[in-house]
Amino acid sequence: MATLLHIDSSVFPTQASASRAVTEAFRKHWEEEHPQGTVVYHDLAAQPVPHITAEAHLAGFTDPATHTPEQAAVFAERLKLIEELEQADAILIGAPMYNYTIPSTLKAWLDNIVLMGRTGGPDPSAKGTPVTVVASRGGSYAPGTPREPYEYVQNYLKAVLADALGLDLEFIVPELTMASKNPAMAELVPLYEASRDQALEAAAARVKQLAGRLAA
Repeated sequence: MATLLHIDSSVFPTQASASRAVTEAFRKHWEEEHPQGTVVYHDLAAQPVPHITAEAHLAGFTDPATHTPEQAAVFAERLKLIEELEQADAILIGAPMYNYTIPSTLKAWLDNIVLMGRTGGPDPSAKGTPVTVVASRGGSYAPGTPREPYEYVQNYLKAVLADALGLDLEFIVPELTMASKNPAMAELVPLYEASRDQALEAAAARVKQLAGRLAA
C-alpha cells in the first residue's frame, strides 16, 4: 500500500489558501488512486513542530548511548519526522510564499528532518522519493519578471529537497493569487484564474504520473 506524506504550512484555511486548495486536490486524486493507502498528514499551522534546539541538533551527531534524557526526548521527536520521510512513497508539500520565502513552520520541519549522514550527505536515506511542492505566491516571481531576484522559495527548496536530500522534486506554482483580493491587481485576475486552473490540472497529472510509477 502506498504512503503519502502530506505537509501543509499555510496559515489560512483551504477556502482562503491557494496552496491548500491545490494540495487538497492532489490528495483527493491520490486517495482515489490508492484507496487502500496511507496518508500521513501534518498541518504545520495548526500543530507546528518544534524549532530545532541545540540538544536536538547535537544529538544527531553523537552516540545515542551518550544522550542526556533531554537529548533523547527531543531527538526521538526528530526521528519520528525523519522516519515518516523515509517511509513515504511520495511527499506533498504546500509552501506559500510569505515575505519572499517559506513559512517559518515549514523551515522548522525541514530543520528537523535534515540530518547529515542519514537524510543528507553522499547517500541520502530517502533519495529518489518523489516530492511535489505547491509553491503559491501572491504575485509573479517567474523568470523575466521584475521580482524574479526575490524568488527565495523554489531556489531554497531545490537546494534542500533536491540537492541535499536527493528527492525527485517537482514544483506546481499557482501565482498572482492576490489578484482577486487586491483592486490594484484587478486586470491580472484572468491570469490568476488561468494559473489556478493549470495548478489544479498539474496536481491531477502528477498523481497519475506517480501512480504509474509506483505500479511499475
